[in-house]
Amino acid sequence: MADDHDDDAPAQYSSPPCFMHELDTEFRAPLSDWTDVRRWRKAERERLIAARLDVSAEARTVMSQRIAEGLDAIIGEIAGRMVSLYWPFRGEPDLRPWMASINERGGRTALPIVVEKGQPLIFRAYAPGDRLEKGVWNIPIPAEGDPVLPDIVISPIVGIDPGNYRLGYGGGFFDRTLAAMPFKPLVIGVGYELQRIATIYPQPHDIPMDRVVTAV
Repeated sequence: MADDHDDDAPAQYSSPPCFMHELDTEFRAPLSDWTDVRRWRKAERERLIAARLDVSAEARTVMSQRIAEGLDAIIGEIAGRMVSLYWPFRGEPDLRPWMASINERGGRTALPIVVEKGQPLIFRAYAPGDRLEKGVWNIPIPAEGDPVLPDIVISPIVGIDPGNYRLGYGGGFFDRTLAAMPFKPLVIGVGYELQRIATIYPQPHDIPMDRVVTAV
């Protein structure tokens, strides 16, 4: 899903744990200035994407299959349900074979589309073989069709923290989209175990994943 936390929003935090450094020698005080948080997120995003791209294509294929199996275990019966996925980008798990299997089992699939910067994504139905065109970042998107509302949203992560808050590409699309939907879909983040981090410094508008599926 080509979406992410909005890195233009101001940070808000409660009072800092002033004495934690005296109790834990490895403790690092949380960033409280939004400029520092934004700079940190940018550097962490670059580090995590580079680490993901360092994984061999063969290993990513194996991990993608494991993630697909984990998704089946969480979702269960798929017939009659609409699942939004994504077109793999910069080493993300490739779930296109799983997308095909959803359609074979009586489910439906969709892909997200960036309409405009600062606006929610829309979803358009897509099944393997449908016509595609290039969208933002040249990522393929369905060429035609009315917007749909998925029951389940599968979102690739750049990073994920213990609270299931997702670090993505910095465009703010993900949270804006979920906030605009008329109902709350089941939201599942997917990625590799190496993408787990201690925190993303979540903001008040950030929306955590309901579930996360990673693979080693």
